[in-house]
Amino acid sequence: MWRNPSHPDRPLHAVVQPAGPRLFAAIRDALSGDGPAVLPLTPGQEGPALAALRPTHVNGVRQADGVGVPGDVAVVIATSGSTGAPKGVLLSATALRASAAASLRRVEAAKGERWLCCLPVSHVSGLQVLVRSLLGESEPVLHERFDPEAVLASGAAHVSLVPTQLHRLVGLQADLSRFRTILLGGAAPRPGLLAEAAALGARVVTTYGMSETSGGCVYDGRPLDHVDCRIGDDGRIRLAGPVLFAGYRFGGEAPLDGGWFVTSDLGELSGGRLRVLGRADDVINTGGEKVVAATVAAVLGGHPEIAEVAVVGRPDPEWGEAVVAVAVPADPANPPTLSQLRAYCADRLPPFAAPRELRLMPRLPLLANGKTDLMRLKSGT
Repeated sequence: MWRNPSHPDRPLHAVVQPAGPRLFAAIRDALSGDGPAVLPLTPGQEGPALAALRPTHVNGVRQADGVGVPGDVAVVIATSGSTGAPKGVLLSATALRASAAASLRRVEAAKGERWLCCLPVSHVSGLQVLVRSLLGESEPVLHERFDPEAVLASGAAHVSLVPTQLHRLVGLQADLSRFRTILLGGAAPRPGLLAEAAALGARVVTTYGMSETSGGCVYDGRPLDHVDCRIGDDGRIRLAGPVLFAGYRFGGEAPLDGGWFVTSDLGELSGGRLRVLGRADDVINTGGEKVVAATVAAVLGGHPEIAEVAVVGRPDPEWGEAVVAVAVPADPANPPTLSQLRAYCADRLPPFAAPRELRLMPRLPLLANGKTDLMRLKSGT
């Protein structure tokens, strides 16, 4: 064990490799205190994180300018803010275990049941698959990358996915009852996806959370045990409980309000159930009206001629920002038109929320964690 939980004397080892037995062992030792803290990174994408977070070791090699972490920090997750600059989220073993234990209880996972990890362990969703395996006393099934056929043949009882991955499994029309649980997070599923998965036998549990909450902490709209949720006067979701992070690497300012973590998401609570409306920084100001981009995307996603869609704002001299729909046609030979989409929105959205521009793409650009790359769409690249 490291001497002072608040003093940065614990080594921080960056492990730059895909999910595998060595990384699993490193996470196990970091949580038990038998090894250094771990900064898991995806090969090929580690450069900015290494420069910004300065671990003491990289794949076992000592770094001259490396800096340790406080003794109670077990894992550092590299995450990018809206500027793209990597931040280091400091997670203690206590927080990670609290999250994993609450998750196992909620989905009623039995000891020994195996979890499949097919998400990058550099992201908290993939990391937590390993932590759940440790607490569940099972050996995880580790895939270096997502392959639908391999996922179906994994033999795992539980799996954590993002909506794009579930969409691809549904497309195979395979029996999804082979999994006791499919945890689904990272983004809102497209309209109809959950029903299609259920028709194939899937038991899907939607999750909401982020690196700062040790991963998903709200399941199917209900907070996990010992997690509290409320909505602030600004409409943002606030979360509290033992799953919260210990701060940011090098003292970056944490958005805390009296012990509550202030998220970047807008939400509403009804009957104790949370509904996520969209990101506060994805609100489009158009003609003096505020439009939540995710709400518009959810409506457009129900259009029969759209396979996938995202909504962003574009600077506009008349409106301030224009609502732009970026869509993947269900049939590339017969794509929807802007007038069709605006007509579809007529009785579903206020007039100012209907898109004023339509961009068609063969596929939406994705980040490594499976989320849509909104920054790229906003830039028009």
